[in-house]
Amino acid sequence: MNHNMIRVLVVDDSAIVRELITEVLSASPDISVVGTASDASLAFEAVNVLRPDVLTLDIDMPEIDGLTFLRRLMRQHPMPVVVISSALTEGSDLALEALRLGAVDVVPKPGGPHSIGEIRFRLPERIRAAAVARIKSRTVHGEQAAGKIVYGASVDRGDLIAIGASTGGTEAILEVLRQLPRDSPPIVVVQHIPPLFSARFADRLNEICRMAVREARDGEPLTTGLALIAPGNRHLLVKGSPGRFHACLRDGPPVNYSRPSVDVLFASVAECAGPHAIGVILTGMGSDGAAGLLRMRRAGAYTIAEDKSTCAVFGMPREAIRLNAACVVAPLHNCPSVLMKHLAQNGAIKEERQCKS
Repeated sequence: MNHNMIRVLVVDDSAIVRELITEVLSASPDISVVGTASDASLAFEAVNVLRPDVLTLDIDMPEIDGLTFLRRLMRQHPMPVVVISSALTEGSDLALEALRLGAVDVVPKPGGPHSIGEIRFRLPERIRAAAVARIKSRTVHGEQAAGKIVYGASVDRGDLIAIGASTGGTEAILEVLRQLPRDSPPIVVVQHIPPLFSARFADRLNEICRMAVREARDGEPLTTGLALIAPGNRHLLVKGSPGRFHACLRDGPPVNYSRPSVDVLFASVAECAGPHAIGVILTGMGSDGAAGLLRMRRAGAYTIAEDKSTCAVFGMPREAIRLNAACVVAPLHNCPSVLMKHLAQNGAIKEERQCKS
């Protein structure tokens, strides 16, 4: 027996889908489907008996729905979960709720020849990413009250913040953006996410964060207090000059197997913003964004990589650190304060006061 095999449990009420997922995953020499389950009750039993490394989960199941199952699973037996469901439709909150509850990734259920081809290509790599993911509490790390910095108005120096993430990134991006002030310098974000979910992801951030957040539109100006999220399946670039940046959306081929690609965004920011930029690379599998962050640093930008201790998957930040692309390595809960302190020190945002204990 190969002890390096990734052991997968497939949970879906459709026998056809269970068979398809099993066939797709079994074609990979490093993945073994150790069992299947047609409902949540059988899935709980299988988890206890088989102890899989990764579980694939449908949302729309009889008796106990997938989200209820996921909530109980994460309390009783936390483990990497990849949601594969036809319920993950455009405008649906189910995908984001699954990620909030602890799922590592969400994948639309195949519904045609093209999507079946996509899942054959993409699903094994999603399983590999999930297998190495750090499953942790979703509680937000609070900063200590004593000495916490409060920031005031942004100074319009033409600064720009670029953020990139992949596996585990939806919650990491939320953690960063929710701590930034209403009038932060403009922010551009690439998160590897399916096309159906990027607009709703932006909407969710807009509901929670102080600044305005929306899905990027081609040609849209980047203004103070605005964060733009790359649409799924389109590259996001920044063009213009400090104080006059605008978003550009492009199709083009995937870069690092990704569209949108963090490297594409970071390279464009390095070119047009140089020392006026801050680059942040967060959790994710692979190396997308590492070379782009190095280009940003060489162009004079201030660059931050998330520390291994808080990454769901320490892939993209690890590669950036290996290339010496990061000026600072910080745990996720410290990234916003590191970012804002840099802006304050460089006169891009006013530091108003220190909180007293």
